[in-house]
Amino acid sequence: MENYTVDEYALCARFKSKKRKKRLAKEDFEKQLIQLRKSEKELWLKRKNLPLVPLENPYQKGWQRNFILREDIARSNEASFYSTLLEKINTWQFSSEKSFKRKKKRKRRNVYVEKIQTVKEFSEWEWRSSKLELTEKEKAHFYKRERWCSNFKRYKIHYVFNEPWRYVLRVSPYMITHTKMVDSDLESEIQLLDNYIVNLNLRCKINRLVDGFSHHWSYYQNENPREISPIKNKSLNILYQQYIDEMI
Repeated sequence: MENYTVDEYALCARFKSKKRKKRLAKEDFEKQLIQLRKSEKELWLKRKNLPLVPLENPYQKGWQRNFILREDIARSNEASFYSTLLEKINTWQFSSEKSFKRKKKRKRRNVYVEKIQTVKEFSEWEWRSSKLELTEKEKAHFYKRERWCSNFKRYKIHYVFNEPWRYVLRVSPYMITHTKMVDSDLESEIQLLDNYIVNLNLRCKINRLVDGFSHHWSYYQNENPREISPIKNKSLNILYQQYIDEMI
């Protein structure tokens, strides 16, 4: 009788070799990680789809600003057309101050300037998209404009509304009238699953497996205070003064 190795005997006897057992265990573990991501997304979706509950006592949280039809345009024969167009290109801004001013540094001094707000502009990709809701008549009220984009270091094409004077800005209180319903059982399930993933350090493995890359650990949790650099966010003058104080 011939002498067989362990792997050859396992192959002839249809037993699983050590290498195959290890591979199957790894594949089973990866399937469990994928299932964890699916379960997590399902729970997040359930929380997102929870209905809104009206508040007994609505309260104001800052101010909001959006466009409305100018009074003379609202009384004209084309009011319905421009009102429908406004629903598609209107924009909103929110601020804690009614003046809608932001802090800006000029000549080493902080000054407050008003925020710029315009109706929606469309990029070249949005303009050519089949999902664009504008009609041909509405498209005729836009013109093509090239603007320098500092992020991409090149000129980019935008389609801008050519009659912005037909709309004026309106500032109104931003009232909170509803709140998201809270499901204690659902929150408990989400927290249990998150604790399981965090305690076993599975987050990076799941991201690499599903997304192909892993987010930095600070993407999910706050910065660890034990690892904060003692010279972080300190100017050279302060560091030099601390050095002089230590030397004294």
